[in-house]
Amino acid sequence: MHELGVMSEVVRIVENVVREQNLTQVESLVLQIGEMASVVPYYVEQCYPAVVNGTLLENTRLDIEILPASGRCSKCHKMFHVTEDYFKCPFCQSFSWELLEGREFLIKEIVAF
Repeated sequence: MHELGVMSEVVRIVENVVREQNLTQVESLVLQIGEMASVVPYYVEQCYPAVVNGTLLENTRLDIEILPASGRCSKCHKMFHVTEDYFKCPFCQSFSWELLEGREFLIKEIVAF
């Protein structure tokens, strides 16, 4: 489960921001995770309490927003929602397409004071 390592890095980054901004308390953290990201939201939620234990984020709420995956067909140029059976374009059935969005892992918001 690499989510533990990823979240440890997120905590380190957020703690640095909090210190740089001279803040004292973090209320919540909002992450955006793409549908096709290599990070599993469920595992992020499960490891979060252990990762924040003893840190500035110990009493924070974690919110996760799932970002939809979208692709564009190289043949018909239409955009579509990428799903588990994304081997071909749903409009022209072409197997040639590119993923535009959906692999993101972002710290969207830190609510602190």
